[in-house]
Amino acid sequence: MTFHWNNPYPTTRIPVFARNVVATSQPLAAQAGLQMLRSGGNAVDAAIAAAAILTIVEPVSCGLGSDAFAIVWDGRQLHGLNASGTAPAAWNPEYFKRKYGEDARGIAKRPQRGWDSVTVPGAISAWVALHEKFGRLPFADVLQPAVEIAERGHAVAPVVAHKWEAAIPALHDQPGFAAAFMPRGRAPAIGERFVFAEAAETLRKIGATNGRAFYEGELAERMAACAKECGGAMQLADLRDYRPEWVTPISQRYRGHEVHEIPPNGQGIAALIALGILEQFDLGGFALDGIDAQHLQIEAMKLAFADIYRYVADPRSMDVTPAQMLDPAYLAQRAKQIDLQRATHFTPGMPKAGGTVYLTAADENGMMVSFIQSNYMGFGSGVVVPGTGISLQNRGVGFSMDPVSANVVAGGKRPFHTIIPAFLTKDGAPVMSFGVMGGDMQPQGHVQTVVRMLDYHQQPQAACDAPRWKVNRDFTLDVESTMRADTVAGLQARGHQLKSIEDPYMDFGSGQFIWRLADDPEDGYVAASDSRRDGLAAGF
Repeated sequence: MTFHWNNPYPTTRIPVFARNVVATSQPLAAQAGLQMLRSGGNAVDAAIAAAAILTIVEPVSCGLGSDAFAIVWDGRQLHGLNASGTAPAAWNPEYFKRKYGEDARGIAKRPQRGWDSVTVPGAISAWVALHEKFGRLPFADVLQPAVEIAERGHAVAPVVAHKWEAAIPALHDQPGFAAAFMPRGRAPAIGERFVFAEAAETLRKIGATNGRAFYEGELAERMAACAKECGGAMQLADLRDYRPEWVTPISQRYRGHEVHEIPPNGQGIAALIALGILEQFDLGGFALDGIDAQHLQIEAMKLAFADIYRYVADPRSMDVTPAQMLDPAYLAQRAKQIDLQRATHFTPGMPKAGGTVYLTAADENGMMVSFIQSNYMGFGSGVVVPGTGISLQNRGVGFSMDPVSANVVAGGKRPFHTIIPAFLTKDGAPVMSFGVMGGDMQPQGHVQTVVRMLDYHQQPQAACDAPRWKVNRDFTLDVESTMRADTVAGLQARGHQLKSIEDPYMDFGSGQFIWRLADDPEDGYVAASDSRRDGLAAGF
């Protein structure tokens, strides 16, 4: 790829070139990853160290009770890991109807926060599974930087502090939250030291037992006891029986490359559907930041969302397969529904039968890791298990309460999931590990940045910094304030309904990108980190 190395967008970041690189949403996490690489570890060791640090320095976005996914290029092939949690055995629509009542349609209501939003947390199992398969350094050593920073404390970064403060009104009464995250009766200020000693001790126990304490030992028992005391359904057996799943990534060909995502229950397939639709158009023939290019991408994304909101769930209960949703003939037929001059409100098609931190690391031996973990909404459920520092996600919100939905809640089932790592290859060779965090923004960020790099040859940092749009659940549109005024006006003229939402958790996402510069890893990588977060791409 021959990039245009200029950057026409306002930014404080420059692309980073190195043979060993870590890109994360927080500088201390990137530096922890580099510490592992300098100590003889590989990209997986670096990714785990960075992920562990992020549970301490960016607790709004992830915690020890998060979920996670990963895609790893091991030097020969891609591996996918699904460490999203499963529902407690007791969950079903009747469980929620008994506790929370029903709406006018007779559908069970459910909470967004608290224990009844918590599925089994999978992130720790992801760290363990990745380390067992690929890690080089002792597991406890990989977690040690996170232990130290939790114990000694760190100065809270600006974006994290803003999101932290915004979460307090909704969560201060949740079990354990104030004790853990309001040490002075409030959120920490920018630059104020935050100490998380209980999490340090938990990390030590996780490292010493290779994660067993978290799922079947002392920590698991404390989680189950807290759930029982607070009226939740999570039991020790739910934790003990949980296993992450190694999966084969799914892919879509785009402009001579292959874009890879984790298969459902995640929404990564939405990015592949949109790219498959855009493959039908000569997108590069339109002005990069003009109305036509943006309109086409938005419409392709809306078509993708119409399908995934209808069909994507735990793959064991889906009505159609990913292969059917990505069938070239089906995507070509969907592309024909796009009106080049007018916005359309699309309905699901009929395929033929048949919350979040993202980080990436690459080393000089060619290993590349695309990793994402999340507690979903800011601070997830808001529940923090007393004495452990384990803050729990609220991924149960991803389930439907409608009994006819493929995504209906059931014990042992994985919910529809938003977090998605991604990977790019060309002719079977690795090209880029990347991701864009931020709820429904994630597949949209994948599409927009891939289009910029492959159709317009924008270098990764410029593609990352460029203004973004976001299709909402109701198909209205948000646009970033830096988008060209004439483009915004043109989109409105074509019928796109703009709707500004102040959302401190999701907003326009935050990406990290590592692009391999040549076939030989000795030639190194170029990395980018999103200026929408406190992040850093660093290397040596």
